[in-house]
Amino acid sequence: MKKSRRKFLTSISLLAASTAMPISAFSFGSKKEKLKIVLVGTGIRGTSFWGQRLVKQYSDILEFVGLCDINPGRLEYAKKYMGVSCPTFADFNTMLEETKPDLVIVTTKDSTHHEFIVKGLDFGCDVLTEKPLTIDEYKCQEIIDAERRSNKNLIVGFNYRWSPYNTKIKELLANNAIGKITSVDFHWYLNTYHGASYFRRWHGLREAGGTLWVHKASHHFDLLNWWIDSEPSEVFAYGSLEKYGESGPFRGNSCRNCNFKNKCDFHWDITKDKRSMDLYVNNEKYDGYIRDNCLFRNEINIYDKMSAQVKYKNEVVVNYSLTTYSPFEGWRVAFNGTEGRLEARLDIPYEKAEDINQSEMHANEMDQTSKEADKYEPIFVHKLWKEYEEIKVPFTRAGHGGGDVALHDKIFKNPKATDLYGRSAGIRDGVMSILIGIAARKSIESGDPIKIAELTELEPREKRL
Repeated sequence: MKKSRRKFLTSISLLAASTAMPISAFSFGSKKEKLKIVLVGTGIRGTSFWGQRLVKQYSDILEFVGLCDINPGRLEYAKKYMGVSCPTFADFNTMLEETKPDLVIVTTKDSTHHEFIVKGLDFGCDVLTEKPLTIDEYKCQEIIDAERRSNKNLIVGFNYRWSPYNTKIKELLANNAIGKITSVDFHWYLNTYHGASYFRRWHGLREAGGTLWVHKASHHFDLLNWWIDSEPSEVFAYGSLEKYGESGPFRGNSCRNCNFKNKCDFHWDITKDKRSMDLYVNNEKYDGYIRDNCLFRNEINIYDKMSAQVKYKNEVVVNYSLTTYSPFEGWRVAFNGTEGRLEARLDIPYEKAEDINQSEMHANEMDQTSKEADKYEPIFVHKLWKEYEEIKVPFTRAGHGGGDVALHDKIFKNPKATDLYGRSAGIRDGVMSILIGIAARKSIESGDPIKIAELTELEPREKRL
Protein backbone atom coordinates (compact mmCIF):
# COMPACT_ATOMS: atom_id res chain seq x y z
CA MET A 1 0.00 0.00 0.00
CA LYS A 2 2.83 2.35 0.85
CA LYS A 3 4.26 1.95 -2.63
CA SER A 4 0.94 2.86 -4.22
CA ARG A 5 0.63 6.04 -2.17
CA ARG A 6 4.19 7.10 -2.99
CA LYS A 7 3.50 6.36 -6.63
CA PHE A 8 0.53 8.71 -6.55
CA LEU A 9 2.51 11.61 -5.13
CA THR A 10 5.30 11.10 -7.63
CA SER A 11 2.79 11.18 -10.47
CA ILE A 12 1.34 14.57 -9.63
CA SER A 13 4.73 16.03 -8.80
CA LEU A 14 6.47 14.90 -11.96
CA LEU A 15 3.70 16.35 -14.08
CA ALA A 16 3.85 19.56 -12.08
CA ALA A 17 7.57 19.82 -12.72
CA SER A 18 6.79 20.01 -16.45
CA THR A 19 8.46 16.75 -17.38
CA ALA A 20 7.42 14.81 -20.46
CA MET A 21 6.08 11.96 -18.30
CA PRO A 22 2.34 11.46 -18.97
CA ILE A 23 0.26 11.40 -15.82
CA SER A 24 -1.61 8.37 -17.13
CA ALA A 25 1.55 6.33 -16.47
CA PHE A 26 0.78 6.46 -12.76
CA SER A 27 -2.16 5.45 -10.64
CA PHE A 28 -3.42 6.14 -7.17
CA GLY A 29 -3.67 2.46 -6.38
CA SER A 30 -5.66 1.09 -3.45
CA LYS A 31 -7.33 3.65 -1.18
CA LYS A 32 -7.24 1.36 1.85
CA GLU A 33 -4.22 3.22 3.17
CA LYS A 34 -4.70 6.96 3.25
CA LEU A 35 -2.25 9.63 2.19
CA LYS A 36 -0.50 10.95 5.33
CA ILE A 37 -0.38 14.76 5.34
CA VAL A 38 1.11 17.32 7.71
CA LEU A 39 0.43 21.06 7.61
CA VAL A 40 2.87 23.74 8.77
CA GLY A 41 1.35 27.20 9.22
CA THR A 42 -2.18 27.39 10.64
CA GLY A 43 -3.26 30.79 9.40
CA ILE A 44 -6.42 31.50 7.47
CA ARG A 45 -5.26 29.94 4.17
CA GLY A 46 -3.80 26.83 5.76
CA THR A 47 -6.77 26.03 7.97
CA SER A 48 -9.38 26.66 5.27
CA PHE A 49 -8.27 25.95 1.69
CA TRP A 50 -5.52 23.43 2.52
CA GLY A 51 -7.19 22.32 5.76
CA GLN A 52 -10.91 22.17 6.35
CA ARG A 53 -11.75 21.73 2.66
CA LEU A 54 -9.44 18.73 2.26
CA VAL A 55 -10.91 17.13 5.38
CA LYS A 56 -14.47 17.62 4.14
CA GLN A 57 -13.90 16.56 0.55
CA TYR A 58 -11.15 13.92 0.60
CA SER A 59 -11.14 12.19 3.99
CA ASP A 60 -11.62 8.86 2.23
CA ILE A 61 -8.18 9.11 0.64
CA LEU A 62 -6.13 11.33 2.96
CA GLU A 63 -5.66 12.15 6.63
CA PHE A 64 -3.86 14.85 8.57
CA VAL A 65 -1.33 13.28 10.91
CA GLY A 66 0.16 16.51 12.26
CA LEU A 67 -0.22 20.29 12.48
CA CYS A 68 2.67 22.65 13.20
CA ASP A 69 2.80 26.32 14.23
CA ILE A 70 4.76 28.53 16.61
CA ASN A 71 1.48 29.77 18.08
CA PRO A 72 -0.16 27.19 20.39
CA GLY A 73 -3.47 29.04 20.43
CA ARG A 74 -3.79 28.93 16.65
CA LEU A 75 -2.89 25.25 16.69
CA GLU A 76 -5.75 24.39 19.01
CA TYR A 77 -8.14 26.54 17.01
CA ALA A 78 -6.95 24.86 13.80
CA LYS A 79 -7.77 21.38 15.13
CA LYS A 80 -11.32 22.41 15.93
CA TYR A 81 -11.89 24.41 12.76
CA MET A 82 -10.49 21.72 10.47
CA GLY A 83 -12.22 18.92 12.35
CA VAL A 84 -9.12 16.79 12.96
CA SER A 85 -7.75 14.96 16.00
CA CYS A 86 -4.10 14.70 14.99
CA PRO A 87 -1.24 15.76 17.29
CA THR A 88 0.12 19.31 17.15
CA PHE A 89 3.74 20.42 17.19
CA ALA A 90 5.72 23.59 17.81
CA ASP A 91 8.81 22.04 16.23
CA PHE A 92 8.70 21.04 12.56
CA ASN A 93 11.54 18.53 12.74
CA THR A 94 9.87 16.71 15.61
CA MET A 95 6.64 16.51 13.62
CA LEU A 96 8.43 14.93 10.66
CA GLU A 97 10.21 12.38 12.85
CA GLU A 98 7.10 11.35 14.76
CA THR A 99 4.54 11.32 11.94
CA LYS A 100 6.65 10.34 8.88
CA PRO A 101 4.26 11.96 6.40
CA ASP A 102 3.95 11.38 2.68
CA LEU A 103 3.17 15.02 1.91
CA VAL A 104 4.07 18.29 3.65
CA ILE A 105 1.80 21.29 2.99
CA VAL A 106 3.51 24.64 3.62
CA THR A 107 1.30 27.66 4.40
CA THR A 108 3.55 29.71 6.66
CA LYS A 109 4.73 33.29 6.25
CA ASP A 110 6.31 33.65 2.80
CA SER A 111 9.80 34.36 4.14
CA THR A 112 9.86 30.95 5.86
CA HIS A 113 8.53 28.83 3.00
CA HIS A 114 12.02 27.80 1.95
CA GLU A 115 12.90 26.53 5.42
CA PHE A 116 10.06 24.02 5.51
CA ILE A 117 10.22 23.13 1.82
CA VAL A 118 13.91 22.25 2.10
CA LYS A 119 13.50 20.29 5.34
CA GLY A 120 10.52 18.41 3.96
CA LEU A 121 12.32 17.44 0.76
CA ASP A 122 15.49 16.44 2.64
CA PHE A 123 13.43 14.28 4.98
CA GLY A 124 12.10 12.36 1.98
CA CYS A 125 8.66 13.90 1.61
CA ASP A 126 6.95 15.44 -1.37
CA VAL A 127 6.01 19.03 -0.64
CA LEU A 128 3.05 21.19 -1.65
CA THR A 129 3.51 24.91 -1.00
CA GLU A 130 1.25 27.91 -1.20
CA LYS A 131 2.41 30.59 -3.57
CA PRO A 132 4.79 32.34 -3.64
CA LEU A 133 7.53 29.72 -3.65
CA THR A 134 9.75 32.07 -1.60
CA ILE A 135 10.74 35.75 -1.49
CA ASP A 136 14.27 36.12 -2.92
CA GLU A 137 16.70 34.50 -5.34
CA TYR A 138 18.94 33.04 -2.63
CA LYS A 139 16.16 31.13 -0.90
CA CYS A 140 14.92 30.16 -4.35
CA GLN A 141 18.26 28.55 -5.22
CA GLU A 142 18.20 26.67 -1.90
CA ILE A 143 14.86 25.14 -2.91
CA ILE A 144 16.14 24.22 -6.38
CA ASP A 145 19.15 22.49 -4.85
CA ALA A 146 17.02 20.66 -2.28
CA GLU A 147 14.61 19.21 -4.81
CA ARG A 148 17.48 18.02 -6.97
CA ARG A 149 19.38 16.25 -4.19
CA SER A 150 16.28 14.81 -2.55
CA ASN A 151 14.84 13.12 -5.63
CA LYS A 152 11.46 14.25 -4.31
CA ASN A 153 9.10 16.75 -5.87
CA LEU A 154 7.48 20.08 -5.21
CA ILE A 155 3.97 21.21 -6.14
CA VAL A 156 3.00 24.90 -6.13
CA GLY A 157 -0.64 25.78 -5.42
CA PHE A 158 -1.42 28.04 -8.36
CA ASN A 159 -5.22 27.97 -8.55
CA TYR A 160 -5.87 30.81 -11.02
CA ARG A 161 -4.80 28.57 -13.92
CA TRP A 162 -7.66 26.22 -13.15
CA SER A 163 -10.60 28.61 -13.49
CA PRO A 164 -12.71 27.97 -16.62
CA TYR A 165 -12.34 31.62 -17.69
CA ASN A 166 -8.54 31.64 -17.57
CA THR A 167 -8.43 28.19 -19.13
CA LYS A 168 -10.51 29.44 -22.08
CA ILE A 169 -7.97 32.22 -22.67
CA LYS A 170 -5.23 29.58 -22.73
CA GLU A 171 -7.20 27.42 -25.16
CA LEU A 172 -7.78 30.27 -27.59
CA LEU A 173 -4.15 31.37 -27.54
CA ALA A 174 -2.86 27.81 -27.90
CA ASN A 175 -5.12 27.35 -30.92
CA ASN A 176 -3.61 30.46 -32.57
CA ALA A 177 -6.80 32.51 -32.36
CA ILE A 178 -4.73 35.66 -32.92
CA GLY A 179 -1.65 34.11 -34.53
CA LYS A 180 1.72 34.50 -32.84
CA ILE A 181 1.53 36.58 -29.66
CA THR A 182 3.70 39.69 -29.87
CA SER A 183 2.78 41.81 -26.83
CA VAL A 184 0.49 41.80 -23.79
CA ASP A 185 -1.07 44.46 -21.55
CA PHE A 186 -2.09 43.12 -18.12
CA HIS A 187 -3.49 45.35 -15.37
CA TRP A 188 -4.71 44.17 -11.97
CA TYR A 189 -6.76 46.34 -9.62
CA LEU A 190 -7.06 45.62 -5.88
CA ASN A 191 -9.81 47.60 -4.19
CA THR A 192 -9.65 49.58 -0.96
CA TYR A 193 -10.86 46.56 1.02
CA HIS A 194 -8.78 43.68 -0.30
CA GLY A 195 -5.81 45.80 -1.37
CA ALA A 196 -5.64 47.59 1.94
CA SER A 197 -5.70 44.31 3.87
CA TYR A 198 -2.17 43.45 2.72
CA PHE A 199 -0.83 46.54 4.44
CA ARG A 200 -2.51 45.63 7.74
CA ARG A 201 -0.80 42.25 7.86
CA TRP A 202 2.78 40.97 7.82
CA HIS A 203 2.65 41.33 4.03
CA GLY A 204 3.37 45.05 4.55
CA LEU A 205 6.97 44.21 5.43
CA ARG A 206 9.22 43.26 2.53
CA GLU A 207 11.34 41.03 4.76
CA ALA A 208 8.21 38.94 5.46
CA GLY A 209 6.47 38.83 2.08
CA GLY A 210 8.98 40.08 -0.47
CA THR A 211 6.58 42.93 -1.38
CA LEU A 212 3.42 42.44 -3.42
CA TRP A 213 5.62 42.02 -6.49
CA VAL A 214 6.19 38.53 -5.09
CA HIS A 215 3.30 37.69 -2.77
CA LYS A 216 0.43 38.86 -4.98
CA ALA A 217 1.85 39.41 -8.45
CA SER A 218 3.41 35.94 -8.65
CA HIS A 219 -0.18 34.75 -9.27
CA HIS A 220 -0.40 37.08 -12.26
CA PHE A 221 3.10 36.34 -13.55
CA ASP A 222 2.35 32.63 -13.43
CA LEU A 223 -0.73 33.21 -15.58
CA LEU A 224 1.34 35.19 -18.06
CA ASN A 225 4.06 32.53 -18.26
CA TRP A 226 1.40 29.87 -18.81
CA TRP A 227 -0.65 31.87 -21.33
CA ILE A 228 2.38 33.01 -23.32
CA ASP A 229 3.97 29.55 -23.06
CA SER A 230 7.44 30.95 -22.54
CA GLU A 231 9.68 32.14 -19.71
CA PRO A 232 10.79 35.67 -18.79
CA SER A 233 14.25 36.87 -19.74
CA GLU A 234 14.42 40.52 -18.59
CA VAL A 235 12.45 42.91 -16.34
CA PHE A 236 12.41 46.67 -15.90
CA ALA A 237 10.13 48.21 -13.29
CA TYR A 238 8.96 51.25 -11.36
CA GLY A 239 7.31 51.31 -7.94
CA SER A 240 6.62 53.51 -4.94
CA LEU A 241 4.71 53.76 -1.67
CA GLU A 242 2.31 56.69 -2.00
CA LYS A 243 -0.98 55.83 -0.31
CA TYR A 244 -0.25 53.64 2.70
CA GLY A 245 2.50 53.56 5.32
CA GLU A 246 4.18 56.83 6.22
CA SER A 247 2.22 58.54 3.42
CA GLY A 248 -0.95 58.32 5.53
CA PRO A 249 -2.48 61.41 7.21
CA PHE A 250 -2.44 59.84 10.71
CA ARG A 251 -1.68 56.54 12.41
CA GLY A 252 -2.68 54.48 15.41
CA ASN A 253 -1.69 51.24 17.12
CA SER A 254 -4.42 49.11 15.56
CA CYS A 255 -7.93 49.58 14.21
CA ARG A 256 -9.36 48.38 17.51
CA ASN A 257 -7.39 50.92 19.52
CA CYS A 258 -7.27 54.00 17.33
CA ASN A 259 -8.15 57.60 18.05
CA PHE A 260 -9.02 58.20 14.40
CA LYS A 261 -11.78 55.60 13.90
CA ASN A 262 -14.29 58.25 12.90
CA LYS A 263 -11.88 59.96 10.49
CA CYS A 264 -10.25 57.01 8.76
CA ASP A 265 -11.99 55.71 5.63
CA PHE A 266 -10.04 52.46 5.99
CA HIS A 267 -11.13 51.66 9.54
CA TRP A 268 -11.89 47.94 9.93
CA ASP A 269 -13.71 46.58 12.96
CA ILE A 270 -12.15 43.15 13.44
CA THR A 271 -14.45 42.45 16.39
CA LYS A 272 -17.28 41.89 13.88
CA ASP A 273 -15.31 39.10 12.16
CA LYS A 274 -15.64 35.99 14.34
CA ARG A 275 -13.12 33.94 12.35
CA SER A 276 -10.45 36.62 12.67
CA MET A 277 -11.18 37.04 16.36
CA ASP A 278 -10.93 33.31 17.05
CA LEU A 279 -7.88 32.70 14.90
CA TYR A 280 -5.86 35.87 15.48
CA VAL A 281 -7.02 38.26 18.20
CA ASN A 282 -7.59 35.55 20.81
CA ASN A 283 -4.05 34.29 20.22
CA GLU A 284 -2.10 37.55 20.08
CA LYS A 285 -0.76 36.87 23.55
CA TYR A 286 1.40 34.01 22.25
CA ASP A 287 3.37 35.71 19.49
CA GLY A 288 2.25 39.36 19.37
CA TYR A 289 0.89 39.18 15.83
CA ILE A 290 -1.68 41.95 15.27
CA ARG A 291 -4.12 41.21 12.44
CA ASP A 292 -5.74 44.68 12.33
CA ASN A 293 -2.57 46.76 12.25
CA CYS A 294 -2.65 50.38 11.13
CA LEU A 295 -2.34 50.85 7.36
CA PHE A 296 -0.27 53.95 7.95
CA ARG A 297 2.33 52.62 10.38
CA ASN A 298 5.83 53.79 9.58
CA GLU A 299 7.35 50.30 9.35
CA ILE A 300 5.54 49.49 6.10
CA ASN A 301 8.23 49.23 3.43
CA ILE A 302 6.58 47.68 0.36
CA TYR A 303 5.17 49.30 -2.78
CA ASP A 304 1.52 50.20 -3.33
CA LYS A 305 2.01 51.36 -6.94
CA MET A 306 3.78 48.99 -9.34
CA SER A 307 4.48 48.87 -13.06
CA ALA A 308 6.81 46.60 -15.03
CA GLN A 309 7.86 45.72 -18.53
CA VAL A 310 8.74 42.06 -18.99
CA LYS A 311 10.53 40.65 -22.01
CA TYR A 312 10.12 36.95 -22.68
CA LYS A 313 12.57 34.51 -24.20
CA ASN A 314 10.28 34.17 -27.24
CA GLU A 315 10.38 37.99 -27.74
CA VAL A 316 6.88 38.69 -26.36
CA VAL A 317 6.81 41.97 -24.39
CA VAL A 318 4.43 42.46 -21.46
CA ASN A 319 3.30 45.70 -19.83
CA TYR A 320 2.02 44.95 -16.31
CA SER A 321 0.66 47.06 -13.48
CA LEU A 322 -0.73 46.42 -10.00
CA THR A 323 -2.82 49.02 -8.15
CA THR A 324 -3.58 48.46 -4.45
CA TYR A 325 -6.13 51.23 -3.78
CA SER A 326 -8.53 51.04 -6.69
CA PRO A 327 -12.23 51.86 -6.11
CA PHE A 328 -13.02 48.44 -7.63
CA GLU A 329 -11.50 44.96 -7.74
CA GLY A 330 -10.88 43.49 -11.17
CA TRP A 331 -8.44 43.03 -14.02
CA ARG A 332 -7.91 43.46 -17.76
CA VAL A 333 -5.63 41.64 -20.17
CA ALA A 334 -5.11 42.16 -23.90
CA PHE A 335 -2.98 40.03 -26.20
CA ASN A 336 -1.76 41.45 -29.50
CA GLY A 337 -0.89 38.92 -32.18
CA THR A 338 0.18 38.75 -35.79
CA GLU A 339 -3.41 37.92 -36.80
CA GLY A 340 -5.50 39.86 -34.32
CA ARG A 341 -6.17 40.79 -30.69
CA LEU A 342 -7.72 38.99 -27.71
CA GLU A 343 -9.20 40.95 -24.82
CA ALA A 344 -10.48 39.65 -21.49
CA ARG A 345 -11.56 41.30 -18.27
CA LEU A 346 -13.36 40.53 -15.05
CA ASP A 347 -15.31 42.74 -12.66
CA ILE A 348 -14.86 46.12 -14.35
CA PRO A 349 -18.01 47.83 -12.97
CA TYR A 350 -18.54 50.20 -15.89
CA GLU A 351 -18.90 47.23 -18.23
CA LYS A 352 -21.44 45.31 -16.16
CA ALA A 353 -25.17 45.81 -15.77
CA GLU A 354 -25.06 44.91 -12.08
CA ASP A 355 -23.85 46.38 -8.82
CA ILE A 356 -20.93 44.62 -7.16
CA ASN A 357 -20.46 44.91 -3.41
CA GLN A 358 -16.78 45.82 -3.21
CA SER A 359 -16.53 45.07 0.51
CA GLU A 360 -17.58 41.45 -0.11
CA MET A 361 -15.67 40.81 -3.34
CA HIS A 362 -12.72 38.97 -1.84
CA ALA A 363 -14.81 37.00 0.65
CA ASN A 364 -17.03 35.76 -2.18
CA GLU A 365 -13.99 34.72 -4.19
CA MET A 366 -12.60 32.74 -1.25
CA ASP A 367 -15.97 31.09 -0.59
CA GLN A 368 -16.07 27.54 -1.95
CA THR A 369 -19.84 27.51 -2.48
CA SER A 370 -21.11 29.03 -5.72
CA LYS A 371 -24.23 31.16 -5.40
CA GLU A 372 -24.38 32.07 -9.08
CA ALA A 373 -26.28 30.25 -11.82
CA ASP A 374 -26.24 30.62 -15.61
CA LYS A 375 -23.65 33.37 -15.43
CA TYR A 376 -21.25 34.13 -18.26
CA GLU A 377 -18.29 36.42 -18.81
CA PRO A 378 -17.06 37.43 -22.28
CA ILE A 379 -13.74 37.11 -24.06
CA PHE A 380 -13.33 39.15 -27.24
CA VAL A 381 -11.35 37.91 -30.24
CA HIS A 382 -10.83 40.39 -33.07
CA LYS A 383 -9.18 39.00 -36.21
CA LEU A 384 -7.49 41.35 -38.63
CA TRP A 385 -9.87 42.54 -41.35
CA LYS A 386 -12.88 40.92 -39.64
CA GLU A 387 -15.59 41.75 -37.11
CA TYR A 388 -14.85 40.86 -33.50
CA GLU A 389 -16.24 37.70 -31.90
CA GLU A 390 -17.63 37.61 -28.37
CA ILE A 391 -17.06 34.27 -26.66
CA LYS A 392 -19.20 33.67 -23.56
CA VAL A 393 -17.56 31.59 -20.84
CA PRO A 394 -19.49 30.03 -17.92
CA PHE A 395 -18.40 31.82 -14.77
CA THR A 396 -18.63 31.51 -11.01
CA ARG A 397 -16.95 33.84 -8.54
CA ALA A 398 -16.64 31.28 -5.74
CA GLY A 399 -13.40 29.43 -5.15
CA HIS A 400 -11.24 31.79 -7.24
CA GLY A 401 -13.47 31.49 -10.28
CA GLY A 402 -13.90 27.75 -9.89
CA GLY A 403 -10.16 27.13 -9.86
CA ASP A 404 -9.90 25.92 -6.26
CA VAL A 405 -12.11 22.86 -6.71
CA ALA A 406 -10.46 21.90 -9.99
CA LEU A 407 -6.96 22.17 -8.52
CA HIS A 408 -7.80 20.02 -5.49
CA ASP A 409 -9.57 17.40 -7.58
CA LYS A 410 -6.58 17.12 -9.90
CA ILE A 411 -4.09 16.67 -7.07
CA PHE A 412 -6.04 14.41 -4.75
CA LYS A 413 -8.90 12.84 -6.70
CA ASN A 414 -8.10 12.57 -10.42
CA PRO A 415 -4.31 12.50 -10.80
CA LYS A 416 -4.63 10.22 -13.87
CA ALA A 417 -6.92 12.60 -15.75
CA THR A 418 -5.40 14.09 -18.89
CA ASP A 419 -5.04 17.87 -18.80
CA LEU A 420 -4.72 19.37 -22.27
CA TYR A 421 -3.80 22.77 -20.85
CA GLY A 422 -0.84 21.88 -18.61
CA ARG A 423 -2.26 23.56 -15.53
CA SER A 424 -0.34 21.64 -12.87
CA ALA A 425 2.49 23.78 -11.48
CA GLY A 426 5.82 22.56 -10.16
CA ILE A 427 9.10 24.01 -9.01
CA ARG A 428 10.09 25.60 -12.33
CA ASP A 429 6.70 27.34 -12.58
CA GLY A 430 7.08 28.56 -9.01
CA VAL A 431 10.59 29.82 -9.68
CA MET A 432 9.79 31.66 -12.90
CA SER A 433 6.75 33.38 -11.36
CA ILE A 434 8.64 34.81 -8.39
CA LEU A 435 11.77 35.73 -10.36
CA ILE A 436 9.77 38.31 -12.31
CA GLY A 437 8.72 39.97 -9.04
CA ILE A 438 12.20 39.68 -7.54
CA ALA A 439 13.69 41.18 -10.70
CA ALA A 440 11.12 44.01 -10.63
CA ARG A 441 12.05 44.81 -7.04
CA LYS A 442 15.77 44.81 -7.87
CA SER A 443 15.14 46.96 -10.95
CA ILE A 444 13.38 49.61 -8.88
CA GLU A 445 16.24 49.63 -6.41
CA SER A 446 18.98 49.82 -9.05
CA GLY A 447 17.25 51.71 -11.86
CA ASP A 448 18.45 49.08 -14.33
CA PRO A 449 16.82 46.21 -16.23
CA ILE A 450 17.43 42.85 -14.58
CA LYS A 451 18.31 39.63 -16.41
CA ILE A 452 16.39 36.62 -15.08
CA ALA A 453 19.29 34.27 -15.86
CA GLU A 454 21.50 36.17 -13.40
CA LEU A 455 19.25 35.41 -10.41
CA THR A 456 19.45 31.59 -10.20
CA GLU A 457 21.12 28.83 -12.15
CA LEU A 458 17.97 28.25 -14.22
CA GLU A 459 18.28 29.55 -17.76
CA PRO A 460 14.94 30.86 -19.15
CA ARG A 461 13.45 28.76 -21.93
CA GLU A 462 11.91 30.04 -25.13
CA LYS A 463 9.10 27.52 -24.72
CA ARG A 464 7.80 25.98 -21.51
CA LEU A 465 7.94 22.20 -21.37
